[in-house]
Amino acid sequence: MENKLKKGLGRGLSSLLGDSSKEIKTNKIPIKDIIRNKFQPRKYFSKESLQELTNSIKEQGVIQPIVVREDKISKNKYEIIAGERRWLASQNAGLHEVPVVILNVDDAKSLEFAIVENVQRQDLNPIEEARGYQKLIDDFSYNQEKLSQFIGKSRSYIANSLRLLSLPEEVLTMVEKGNISSGHARTLIGLQNSIEIAKKIAEKKLSVRQAEVLSRQFRNKKFKLVYKKDPNILDLQKILEDKTGLTVSINNKKNNSGTISFEYKDLEQLDKIVDVIKNSY
Repeated sequence: MENKLKKGLGRGLSSLLGDSSKEIKTNKIPIKDIIRNKFQPRKYFSKESLQELTNSIKEQGVIQPIVVREDKISKNKYEIIAGERRWLASQNAGLHEVPVVILNVDDAKSLEFAIVENVQRQDLNPIEEARGYQKLIDDFSYNQEKLSQFIGKSRSYIANSLRLLSLPEEVLTMVEKGNISSGHARTLIGLQNSIEIAKKIAEKKLSVRQAEVLSRQFRNKKFKLVYKKDPNILDLQKILEDKTGLTVSINNKKNNSGTISFEYKDLEQLDKIVDVIKNSY
């Protein structure tokens, strides 16, 4: 029975059972006695996929048991370790009881179960996944090496996942909602105007490759946000460029101080600029 149960939980979950497998109990308990896991990394549930699971449960019941542990505070209540989506769908399907596996595990192991199950099922969006990893690091003294071992992913994968959390919250929300992908988001790491670029990527539906090119332009110090300049400044630039035949840039600050730069390509053009200044002063 134990081996069959472990197989049903999946290789990742069964590898986490360890010594606790001796204390496994299988049972059916009232759905009202089950509560959410405060460590659950998953925050967003697709209405469509939840409805599909609800329909499946109505037809076939809950095939895979929900993994729970006894709640530390409420007597006769059980906290979900893995299977919150099945629990929600079971409620929608009108079930009064659900099959469960009851484990005796600590907080760190509970979070491990939740992350492993969701990552294996690809149920977590990239930001939820990264936040789950970060919580294990912050609250349970994990490092990237240990995360790599138990998740079964490379250290570079873990590192890239965690790097996403350096982005502004507005960009992270766009990834969570599916407006941009994690691939798009990675191109924005380290950019001061990442929110603005993320919105442009979503608006124009750019590919990751196109987003990389756009982000590279913003990383280039020579790239100028010309479209942000005052129309009057742009008109002055155009007049000077027409008069001189050179590329001109006017940077006007809020206090109306600033700089004018002329780009010359050879000494002849430089001499022309110098002569104009000399003759005017």
